[in-house]
Amino acid sequence: MTGPELRKLREHLGEALGRKLTAADMAKLCGLPGAGGAEMLRRWEVTGPTPKVAGLLSVLAMASEHYPILEKFDVFDRHDVPVKERAARRQAFREQIRDDVRRRLD
Repeated sequence: MTGPELRKLREHLGEALGRKLTAADMAKLCGLPGAGGAEMLRRWEVTGPTPKVAGLLSVLAMASEHYPILEKFDVFDRHDVPVKERAARRQAFREQIRDDVRRRLD
C-alpha cells in the first residue's frame, strides 16, 4: 500500500461510515499510540504504511464498496449459498466490518 492509497482509503472509509475520518482516527485504527500516532499516520500517507499495518487496513477496507471482499473472506460464492442471497449477504458482511471499525474508533 502506498501513501496515496492510504489517503484514499481514509476518504473511502469515512464515506462508508458516514463521517470524515481524521488522521488521529486512522492512527487509532492502525493501533498507533495516541501521542504521535496522527503524525506517524501523516508520514505514512506519504511513504506508505508498514506491511503489517497494510495487511490490517486491507481487511478494514472491506467496509467500503470501493474495495473488494478479500478472497479468504468471500464465502458468498459457494455452492451452498443461493445466488439470490449472495448480494444481501455481501452487504451484511460489509456492514459488520463497518460496525467493527466504529467499535475500534470508540
